[in-house]
Amino acid sequence: MNLKAVIFDLDGTLLDTLTDIALSANAVLEKYGFEGHPVDAYRYFVGEGMDVMVKKVFPPEDDWDYDLDIIFDQVKEEYAKRWKDHTVPYRGIADLLNYLEENQVAKAVFSNKPHQFAELTVKTLLPVWKFVAVVGVSSNTPKKPDPRGALKIAEKMNLKPGQVVYLGDTHTDMQTAVNGRFFPVGALWGFRDAEELTNSGARFLADNPEDIIKLFAADNIL
Repeated sequence: MNLKAVIFDLDGTLLDTLTDIALSANAVLEKYGFEGHPVDAYRYFVGEGMDVMVKKVFPPEDDWDYDLDIIFDQVKEEYAKRWKDHTVPYRGIADLLNYLEENQVAKAVFSNKPHQFAELTVKTLLPVWKFVAVVGVSSNTPKKPDPRGALKIAEKMNLKPGQVVYLGDTHTDMQTAVNGRFFPVGALWGFRDAEELTNSGARFLADNPEDIIKLFAADNIL
């Protein structure tokens, strides 16, 4: 396969962000008199950007009178207050990142978070590791599964997409990898299950970050 780099998804892959996201959205739901959702339910609300998540967690627009843009801004404001209260790297991520650095395997992040916030999150919670790029959604970079952000990263790495693992935990990530002709790897420690990842194009499923180390070692790239 000649794998030489990894592009990571952020939420559900590098970082367990679910609780802080859920508490933020639930705070706004409760403000409008709606019952919040269980934290675990947010596994199926996230992955396609916060705007899509807001549409999923709130009642249909036809059922009540509200401005979705205002709701979206309020959820962002709540998340800005608490985004690092419970969010931590998944177990084994530090060992994986150390391994990649020690063996000069390039790494980057492509997230559906807003670009500046993706950069802040990585800088704050993953400060000791060097990434070729951290890319989030902006006017120049559309949301996944559009692969353009990941393709720009591969170009910056001077690699072909087929030489780069795209590691993520949702169908959106696997579709991004397939659309960009990356090597799609599903992270089973994240928010979704093996069936979803396989059906969306995953060519390898990792039970834990150590499996990514094994994948690179088996590929004889070192």
